[in-house]
Amino acid sequence: MKKVLFLALFAVTMQLVNAQDLKKVQTVFILKKFDEAKTEIDKVMADPKLNTKPEALYWKAKIYSTLYKDTTLRAKYPSVTKDAEEALKNYIAADPAFAQVKENGAEPFFDLQNGLFMDGIKAFNKKNWELAASDFKSSVDFSDIMFKNKWANTTMAFDSTSLLYAAYAYQNGGKQAEAIKYYTRLADSKVTSINGESIEDSYKFIVNYYLNQKDEPNFKKYVAAARESFPKFPADEFEIDYFDNNYSLQQKADLFDKEDAAGTLSEAKYLTFGDIFVHAKEKEKLDSTTGIKYTMKAGEAFKKAYAKNPQNAIAAFNVGIIYYNIYSAYDDKASFNRRAMQAINAANAEKPAEKDPKKKAAAQAALDAKLEPYKKENAELEKPMMENLDVAVEWLEKSYTILKDKPQKSNVEKNITGKSVDFLANLYAYKRDRLKGKDQKAFDLYDAKYKMYDDLHGKQ
Repeated sequence: MKKVLFLALFAVTMQLVNAQDLKKVQTVFILKKFDEAKTEIDKVMADPKLNTKPEALYWKAKIYSTLYKDTTLRAKYPSVTKDAEEALKNYIAADPAFAQVKENGAEPFFDLQNGLFMDGIKAFNKKNWELAASDFKSSVDFSDIMFKNKWANTTMAFDSTSLLYAAYAYQNGGKQAEAIKYYTRLADSKVTSINGESIEDSYKFIVNYYLNQKDEPNFKKYVAAARESFPKFPADEFEIDYFDNNYSLQQKADLFDKEDAAGTLSEAKYLTFGDIFVHAKEKEKLDSTTGIKYTMKAGEAFKKAYAKNPQNAIAAFNVGIIYYNIYSAYDDKASFNRRAMQAINAANAEKPAEKDPKKKAAAQAALDAKLEPYKKENAELEKPMMENLDVAVEWLEKSYTILKDKPQKSNVEKNITGKSVDFLANLYAYKRDRLKGKDQKAFDLYDAKYKMYDDLHGKQ
C-alpha cells in the first residue's frame, strides 16, 4: 500500500516538474530573455518524457521562430532557420487540432511564413533556385494552415504570391513537375493577376506542360480556362501544336474534317491545317497516292482560308503551288516517258534497215510494242496534268491580282508576287507550246499571257 502511494506521489511530482520547467520557459520568454528562453527550452527538449508533448513542441517553435525573426539572434544561431522550421513542423504533427495555438497564439506561423518568403526572395534574386523553392514551399505550407484556420485577418483562401514564386523557383530550377502543382492551384482558383500583374504566362506554362506530357484531358481543361480568362491567349496555336505533336496524320485529317463540318475553324486555323498537311513528315513514308491525298487536304484547307478572307494572298498562292507541284509531277513523268521513247527510237535507228516486207513489218510491230506502254501512260497523264495546270493558273493569278497594286509589300508578299509571275510564265508557255501549229488563236492568247508575266520577272 505504501509503495502504491509513493508511485502516485512520484507521478504528481513529475507533472509538477514538467509544468515548472515550461513555466520557466514561458516566463523568460515573456521577459524577452530570448537567449535564456532558448537554453531552457533546449533543456526541456532534451528530456524524452517531454520532447514529444504538444506544449513543449509549440514553445520550441515559438522561441526558435522568434530567434529566426531577429536578424541579430539569427546570426548568433546559424542553424536557427532550419531548426525553427523543423520545430514548427513537429508541432503541427503533434497537435493537429492546434490547441496550443488557440491558447497561446499563432505567432510562430506568422513569423516563419513571412521570414521564409523574404528569404526565398533573396535566394531567388541570387538565382539559387533550389533554396528559393524550398523557402517558398514552406512559406506556402505554413500560410495554407494559417488561411485554412482563419488566423490571418483576410478573406483570401491562400497566399497567391508565395504560390507564384514557388512555381517560378521550381520552373527555373528545371523541376517542372513540382512547378505545375503551384501553377495549377492558381489556375484552378481562377487567379488571373497577382499584385496587379497578369499571370497569363503561368497559364502558358501549364498548357505547354500538359501538351508535352500528352495529357489531353488536362491540356483541354487549362486551354479552356486560359481562353476564358485571357481574351488574347493563343489558345488556337496551342491546340494546333498539341495535335500536330501528338496526333497521327490520319487523326489530324479526321479532326480537320470534324471541325470544318462544325464550322468552328477560323481563317488562321485553316492556314495552320494547310501547313500541317503540306509539311507532315509522315508523308515521306507513305505511297504517292496516299501522300497526294493529304496534299489535296492541304489545298482544301487553304481554299477555305481564302474563302474566309478573299484578300489572303498567301492562302491563294499556297493553293496555286500545291496544284503547280502536282502538275509538275505529272509533267516529269510524261517527260521521262518521252525520253524513254526517244532512246528506244534512237536504238532502233542504229539497226540495219529491213528490206524484207514481212521482217520490216515484224520489226515495226516490235518497236510499237515497246513504245506503246509509254504512249498509253502519257495519254492517261494528259487529262489530270492539264486539270492541275489550270487550277494552278487560277489560284496563282488570284494571288498576283491581290498583291500587284499593293503599294507597301512585306518581304513575304514580294516573294509571293515574284514567284507567282515566274510560275505563271512557265505555265502559259507550256499551254502555248502545246498548241503550236494546231490552234493559232489560242496560241496567240497564251503567248501574250506568257510575255506579260515573263516581262514582270524581277520587277516585284
